[in-house]
Amino acid sequence: MTDIRDLDRRAVETSVTIVSRLTAADLDRPTPCAAWTVADLLAHMTVQHHGFAAAARGHGGDPALWTPRPLAADPVKAYAEAAEDVVAAFHEPGAADRGFTLAEFEGRTFPGAMAMSFHFIDYVVHGWDAARALGLPYTLDDDLAEPALAIALAVPDDGQRRTPGSPFRPALAASTRDPLERILTHLGRSPSWPG
Repeated sequence: MTDIRDLDRRAVETSVTIVSRLTAADLDRPTPCAAWTVADLLAHMTVQHHGFAAAARGHGGDPALWTPRPLAADPVKAYAEAAEDVVAAFHEPGAADRGFTLAEFEGRTFPGAMAMSFHFIDYVVHGWDAARALGLPYTLDDDLAEPALAIALAVPDDGQRRTPGSPFRPALAASTRDPLERILTHLGRSPSWPG
């Protein structure tokens, strides 16, 4: 079985490659995340890395660590640094075995590997979000697609998805066997966005 840390690292590295193509002119573009511009999405992705890195180090219960901030003067560099930090935090000795307190999840504590799986699926989807917003291709390697699909399908499709700030929208009908499209539709994304 593949280590969740390796799967997560690869999803995060893909997102860094996508974000590296961003220019200042792209920041106001719409994204598949309802009402978010590219700037909003990037601020969210950056702070999520910081929050999960703090959780891996035992400090994820502080809500301030999860509050998006204005973008840095060089948002691409700041994003890459945040991504590098969360990958390093997840690989620190014992990180996968300790509890992660996540302020964003009402301060609940989750087993480390489970919390890392939350981060992994978030970056599979947000990598796709960023690629679509920037008009870039996005592919998911087969050995990432199957574990990502299993994690996505475990996310309940319940009323919580209709609440403001929910990371995922209600599931859409899927008429494909393609794992990426099934991930997207189950988590409320239209694979044909913006069409």
